[in-house]
Amino acid sequence: MGKPSIFITRRLPAEVVEPYQEQLDIEMWPEEAEAVDRGTLLEKAGKVDGLVTMLTDRVDQELLNAGSRLGIVANMAVGYDNVDVKAAESVGTVITNTPDVLTETTADLTFSLLMAAARRIVEAGNYIKEDAWNHWSPLLLAGTDVHHKTIGIVGMGRIGEAVARRAKGFQMDVLYHNRSRKEDVEQDIGARYASFDELLKNADYVVSLAPLTDETHHMFNAEAFQKMKDTAIFINASRGALMNEKALEKALKDQQIAGAGLDVFEQEPIRSDHPLVSMPEVVCLPHIGSATKETRYKMMRLCLDNVVRYFEEKPLLSPVSQ
Repeated sequence: MGKPSIFITRRLPAEVVEPYQEQLDIEMWPEEAEAVDRGTLLEKAGKVDGLVTMLTDRVDQELLNAGSRLGIVANMAVGYDNVDVKAAESVGTVITNTPDVLTETTADLTFSLLMAAARRIVEAGNYIKEDAWNHWSPLLLAGTDVHHKTIGIVGMGRIGEAVARRAKGFQMDVLYHNRSRKEDVEQDIGARYASFDELLKNADYVVSLAPLTDETHHMFNAEAFQKMKDTAIFINASRGALMNEKALEKALKDQQIAGAGLDVFEQEPIRSDHPLVSMPEVVCLPHIGSATKETRYKMMRLCLDNVVRYFEEKPLLSPVSQ
């Protein structure tokens, strides 16, 4: 019997992939920055035993039906809202993801985004690049403090906990809202559980880290932004569809809130003419939450380790479904 065949939907570094070629027959999409087209993905799914997918790849009923031999889909992301898990279970295809390995890295980025928005870091950097620094004044590019403020974390999963730990280092008060209370987090970090409305009302920084589900879709809407302080800053480092971008844009224009830091958007990638990009009080990043070389390599290897273990009939390291 030959080696199991897999298709990887983006080009990964040879130094990561080569060690797995003894166990797997590997084919990769040749582009790193350009996503595989749908037709090619469907064609490959019908010919291979496993897929390694990115969060931009739609793993739905159509793809799963095309993959008659498809035993496993290893999704290179902690979230899997691009995957129809129920459809995968119905056809017996296993889904894995990459949690844990990106927790601290994404928390670093989330808190960096908060600080950049608070202290107007990007705006200040551009101020010099535009050769506009001709004088000093008491309130030149004055931002707002982070220390001793209140952070409200919506979604107290692994990344939420890691952000809370960073916030305590800045002597912040930590509020959190979650589907269930985390008493260990309350004890260990000193976070306080709050209803969604209470959090919106009291937080100086509202940080969106919830998973995207039918219930959380557009949870940050016009009503939510109206409940926030007019000095508050909104941070989204989870999924773009948790927020209604039109409502956020209006809240910023009407000065219902003071600013935003965004690593994710409803439709990605966005272009330079996106309305939020031109707003000086908004920091926009191209979905780089886990983007360090160390972490991305760990994510790649975790996907491939899961694939190898599946075909060796060993317990999976990070199953979403089995």
